[in-house]
Amino acid sequence: MPDFNADTLAVTDDDHDRSHASGNHSRYGAHLAQHLHLLNDDGEPPRPVDFAAIAWLVATGPIMAPGYVRIRPDLHALTTFVADDHRLALRIAVPLRHHTLTRRPTRTLDWERQHNPWHDQRWACFDGPELADRPALLVTADLLIPVPDRLLITPTTTRPGTTLTRDAKAAVRALAGYANAHAHLVADLTGGAR
Repeated sequence: MPDFNADTLAVTDDDHDRSHASGNHSRYGAHLAQHLHLLNDDGEPPRPVDFAAIAWLVATGPIMAPGYVRIRPDLHALTTFVADDHRLALRIAVPLRHHTLTRRPTRTLDWERQHNPWHDQRWACFDGPELADRPALLVTADLLIPVPDRLLITPTTTRPGTTLTRDAKAAVRALAGYANAHAHLVADLTGGAR
């Protein structure tokens, strides 16, 4: 299990990737090979922005479970977003409790803390409440963090193998590092609460 801290939103797990590869150098590489249609959608090599988004998509759940990229368990999601003008952003979904709001409708249910033995209990993970006889207000903040083009790489190939895997791993490591550099934004939303 990755060792998350307040400055870590995502980690790549090369040890698990190698040790759980079946007859291949990389479990992630095998998943990339299974999803080549995403990279060669129109017969042309993907642009660096699309390559990064696809590499991230394949590296995370639900395609890979557990993912090559692991997301801190208190976040509902950490995905990529490609804007209409072909710029890339990271989208971080952060559940917020009612106490963070200045006003809220009265008598509404809130997120409930999960007690999942599979999650690191240092992080407060929230699920929606059981259906009840009153409304629930479930607030999630979506942080969009623009990714600078300098972090994106042009893939050397889109054929399966070690070169594609190396390029894709470099792309997702760069995105994970960039997300971690912005972990303070999540802490600002949650008050640093875990």
